[in-house]
Amino acid sequence: MPTYRDEAVVLRTHKLGEADRIVTMLSRRHGKIRAVAKGVRRTSSRFGARLEPFMVADVQLYVGRSLDTVQQAESLGSYGAEIAVHYDRYTAAHAMVEAADRLGDAEATAQQYVLLVGGLRALSRGEHAPRSILDSYLLRAMSLSGWAPGLDDCARCGDPGPHQMFMAQAGGMVCRSCAPAGAARVEPATIDLLRALIRGDWEQIDAASHREHAAAAGLVAAYTQWHLERGIRSLAHVETP
Repeated sequence: MPTYRDEAVVLRTHKLGEADRIVTMLSRRHGKIRAVAKGVRRTSSRFGARLEPFMVADVQLYVGRSLDTVQQAESLGSYGAEIAVHYDRYTAAHAMVEAADRLGDAEATAQQYVLLVGGLRALSRGEHAPRSILDSYLLRAMSLSGWAPGLDDCARCGDPGPHQMFMAQAGGMVCRSCAPAGAARVEPATIDLLRALIRGDWEQIDAASHREHAAAAGLVAAYTQWHLERGIRSLAHVETP
């Protein structure tokens, strides 16, 4: 039976029988993978701890009819432990892997893999506020998938900006003529923060006010969930800046 090897980050796991798990992973070269890890729930398992959510591993698998099977797993990034002991990091990480799982159905690329691993590494090290890392990840992941929000010209009619209204359904900022009743009014500083989150400009991101972060977080959540066509359940547990 053919085997293959790849780097992968664990998105989620499900129990299977008394000792096995189904592991869903985002890999560098093979996209999203669902595989059975046999015996990993036993205390004697050689690699069970390497196949927990948020962990990055070099895995060897053999191809099955419906699910592949994990043969080996060598740790490349042990981010789970440092993430799990901090509630804000833990909830942000869950939202990130949930979004990656949704995008992985059709948009899995090496760039998406690298972006997710970088985000989980930053969370585990506490490099920046967890919500900021999450929001930057979501915007950049959406951009890699071709869904970058329009923040300058009107996303609906193309009228040159700047504009003050945001509409997730239209794809970003919209002019007064295109904005429906109830469209969110956005301050220029918040738009600048959204641009910084897409660029990964952490000096500007870290210097932004709590008010700007809260406003940006709401827009990122609405935009991402609209374009994924379903909610990200973990976002309900992520603390607002």
